Amino acid sequence: MSRFNRRSFLLQGGAGVASARLIGAALAPGMFLRDGVAAQQGKPQQVVIPTHEMYGDLDERIDLPASWQVNVMNMAGHNAPVLTPEQIRKSIQTPIGTRPLSELAAGKKRVVVSFDDMERPTPIHEVLPQVIAELNAAGVKDENILLLVSHGTHRASSAEDVGRKIGKAMAQRFAWTNHNCIDNLKDVGETSRKNRIKLSYHLMAADLRITVSGVRPHGRAGYGGGAKAVLPGLASIDCIRYNHETIGLSSNDNELKIFHNALRLDMEEVARLGGIDFSLQVVYNSKRRTCAVFAGDIVEAHHAACRMANKHYRTPTFKNADVVIANGYPLNTQATLALAWVNRSVREGGTGVLVMQHPMMMSGRNFWNESVTFRGGRSYWDVQATRPKASTHGLIVYSQYMDKRTMDTPAFPVGTTFAKTWDQVVAQLRERHKGDARVAVYPYGPLQHPEEPLDE
Repeated sequence: MSRFNRRSFLLQGGAGVASARLIGAALAPGMFLRDGVAAQQGKPQQVVIPTHEMYGDLDERIDLPASWQVNVMNMAGHNAPVLTPEQIRKSIQTPIGTRPLSELAAGKKRVVVSFDDMERPTPIHEVLPQVIAELNAAGVKDENILLLVSHGTHRASSAEDVGRKIGKAMAQRFAWTNHNCIDNLKDVGETSRKNRIKLSYHLMAADLRITVSGVRPHGRAGYGGGAKAVLPGLASIDCIRYNHETIGLSSNDNELKIFHNALRLDMEEVARLGGIDFSLQVVYNSKRRTCAVFAGDIVEAHHAACRMANKHYRTPTFKNADVVIANGYPLNTQATLALAWVNRSVREGGTGVLVMQHPMMMSGRNFWNESVTFRGGRSYWDVQATRPKASTHGLIVYSQYMDKRTMDTPAFPVGTTFAKTWDQVVAQLRERHKGDARVAVYPYGPLQHPEEPLDE
């Protein structure tokens, strides 16, 4: 029997892939595989980036001219080892700031476990089975457990979404429902910042309340996870508006700030008002795999997770690049977050490339955007009129799923060009940069943040 290494296997097409040329194409068989582009002259430089989060988590090879200087900017923890199920359960059994879940669950009849939606990359399917195992061991029956999608003002999740997020077996085994940010809410009081709080009735009807969410950089709340699972995750649109606008917009840039962040502190008060008993914060590596779990109190465990995450996601900034390639994985529904790396790294007159390889493309309906930011009425045409002027550098957006809705995204300035194939991207780059070029590649832009400390 012949032996092949992974590289030769992929370049020859792999099992079931036939002879597709894998340049600018997903390196795996299945519905998302497309034919590659024509081979470039000379031996191209090859960079493999992750794509299609929760739709296979595929690798994709992008080729660049042989003479260009290509610098792949990895975050510190990009190759952190993946936790085993046993290690995940051990983290749950040794919580921070609270009693073990097995003790908290004893005798409980109504248990809610919330988890974030498809617009967040958390690998819920890797940690939820261990939460369930602890509950079952404490005597909680499956029929007494409700799984609740904490999607805030995002669109409701479908059965397919939930299956992709938590695993098909879990989605079929347990009852699950979506949070409703407009109705079926219970008033739980007011925060010290005068935010009147209404939370999901499903959450408040439980006698044991558990949240599961991921920790990643967040421009407003410092990092995701923790109390953010409750506000905005399980809150009313009115208190989300107050938190994001009245509190948040009056604050300075809050990225990487959790201790001196009014918006985050308001969220933590809400988590206390909601009576959250136990919480899991998940830190993941560059392939969206669980590499750390911080369980226990929703504030204390989150603080511990952020201390680790701050070192884990740190990435050096490449300065004055001719070309900056920023990949939207693993948050392609909000891929424009990766453009921060273009702005940090590209020289004046250079070119940024945003990769958005995901069938969901930009995020779906967000009720906060439509009913709050645009209150008073604002049409599609009004929004288009707000598109920013052309920047001092060019921008190319690449996706095989490109559509007009994505091309109309107001975050893309005048002069942005769009490409459905990687060969179109390379052709544009060659036209813009005639000689050699210095290239910086950020393989998972929304996860990466600059080498800056927490605000302790």
